[in-house]
Formats: sequence, structure tokens, C-alpha cells
Amino acid sequence: MKRTILIADDDKVARTALQQLLEAEGHNVAQADSGDQALALATAMQIDIFLIGLEMPRMNGVVLCQELRSIDRYRDAPIILLAGQGGEAALHKALTVGADDFIQAPYTSITVRARLRTHLQQLEYLQRLDRVRRILKQYLSKRTLDAIENSPMSEAMPAPEERDLAICFTDIRGFTAFSEETEPSRLFSLVSELLADQVQIIHAYGGYVDKFGGDGVMAIFDGPDMVAQSCLCALSMLEGAQAKSSAGPDDIRRFGIGIHTGRAVIGNIGSPEHLDYSAIGSTVNLAARLCGQAQATSIVVSKAVRNAVGDEPRLTFHSERQVAIRGFRDPVTVYTLSRP
Repeated sequence: MKRTILIADDDKVARTALQQLLEAEGHNVAQADSGDQALALATAMQIDIFLIGLEMPRMNGVVLCQELRSIDRYRDAPIILLAGQGGEAALHKALTVGADDFIQAPYTSITVRARLRTHLQQLEYLQRLDRVRRILKQYLSKRTLDAIENSPMSEAMPAPEERDLAICFTDIRGFTAFSEETEPSRLFSLVSELLADQVQIIHAYGGYVDKFGGDGVMAIFDGPDMVAQSCLCALSMLEGAQAKSSAGPDDIRRFGIGIHTGRAVIGNIGSPEHLDYSAIGSTVNLAARLCGQAQATSIVVSKAVRNAVGDEPRLTFHSERQVAIRGFRDPVTVYTLSRP
């Protein structure tokens, strides 16, 4: 665990002794003889751990600790105070403003190594967790991450809840035939590029991806403007795809979109060993079926969507018709969505 350590203290003898000890352990060490110099080095360099003299003149350890904690990248960096004899009041204040630990003079090699080992192991653990979280953000929806991070500390999972949502499905037309004629690696690259474009637009309009369905996306919108945002998002996805269409043999940007809004149950689905945080219900089913009704490069929406949006000037609903939807007893009134 080779790290960069900054020693800030006005005692040159103590700094030099600590530097020799830490460099023998394989660490990179920087020195500062004042709080001002330490802050300048921390700004110019990436420091992993700080050893700070508590009683430096001008900017003492308490003030320096506060300044370091105000810098985003040092909010969780280990800060260990170098405390002389006495000064308990200042030490207590420094610990309350963000210092993690202290070493009392004289600074023996056993004490310094033990303190550093503990905090470096903790730093390594926190950085590993941060890496895992960044990776998970690429695989899990924002809603799923929020549900995990905001769930109670008990093992009991939060109960499913019913809420109003706008659901949007996309699906590539002719994908099965296209996939039979395309090399798997090329197919994977094309689909990944298309879905990446859709995800970026979904996020731009305040939605989130619930799941990928092979060659399509299920997106969820909530909040007061969810229906209008889902419609504008769908139009932007089609327009973006049309702008990139090549009309060549590798062009798969001919997809349809279906949107419906209504009540759905959202929560954890599955077993304790494998869960999916998703929305289910007839609202979701109808949105998926409407996507199946959409022709290439078109958007089909339900009457509920049309009614919820009202007279939104940026949207036009036309071609009203009733269609039979598999799994639904009565015909469903649908519209084609386009720009004015």
C-alpha cells in the first residue's frame, strides 16, 4: 500500500525523522514547515494521508484540518495529528473538526507504523468500496441505487409501493432478421451504441432506465412533469436516431416506442439471493404492448398519456384509433405522437 504522505510540522527534526521512517516503509513523503505550505502542497498534489503538527504557528493543526476537510477530495482522507505534551483542549477541538487520530510525542516507530497501518487499511477499504459503487452505477439504475443507499440498516427490505409513473419502451424493428445476418461482435457493437444514445437522452429528460430488453429499453419517469417529459424524450430519441441513420446495411436505428401512464407497483422483485428493483402491473404491460404496435420510427401512446399532457404546444397527437391489445379485454384507444 504505497501512498503519498504529507508531514506538516514546524519541528524540522521531527519531520525528518518521520520522513526517514515512512520512506523506509516504501511511501512517498512530502514535507511542509507550516500550515500555509501544507495547504499549498495539498492543492498542487494528490495526498493520501496527512500527519499534521497540532501546535504550528500562524495556521495551526486545527485550522489546517478544517481547510483540508473543505476540499472535496480530502473529505475522507486520513488526518493524523502530531501532538506534543499537553494541549488537550486543542487536540479535542481538532478531533471534532475532522481529524481522525493523533500520535503523542515522542513519536516512536512502533506507534507511527501501527497508526498508519490502521488508517491505510481503512483508506484502501473505502477506496475499494468507491470503485465498486462506480462500477455498480454502470449496471444499476439510479432508482435502484437510491433504494439501496436509503434503505434502513435492518435486513428487512422496504415494502413495495404503488405510485403514478410514465413508462416508455423502445424496440428495434426487424432485429431478429438483422441479427441472423450480422456477425455477433458487430451486432453487439451496433446495439450497444444505439442503447447508449437512448440512455443519455432518457437521463437528460429526468427518466431512468429500469432494464434493457435485448434490443430495447424500459424507461421510467416520475414526478409532476413525467408524462410530458417521457413524450419529449421519445421524440428526441427518434430524432437523434434519424440524424445518425446511414441507410446502409448496418443501420438498425429503425425502432418503435410505446408510452403509457398510470399506477404501478415498484419495489424489490425476486428472492433474497437475487433481487431486481422494478415496476410491475398493467401499466407496464400496456406500455410494452403499445411499443409492439408502433411502426419503425414512430411513437404510439395511450389515451391516458394524451389526457395527461393536455394542450402541451410541443406535442401533437394524431391518428386516433382503437386497437386490440393481447391480454386486455377491451380495445385500447391510442394515438401517434409527433412534433407540431
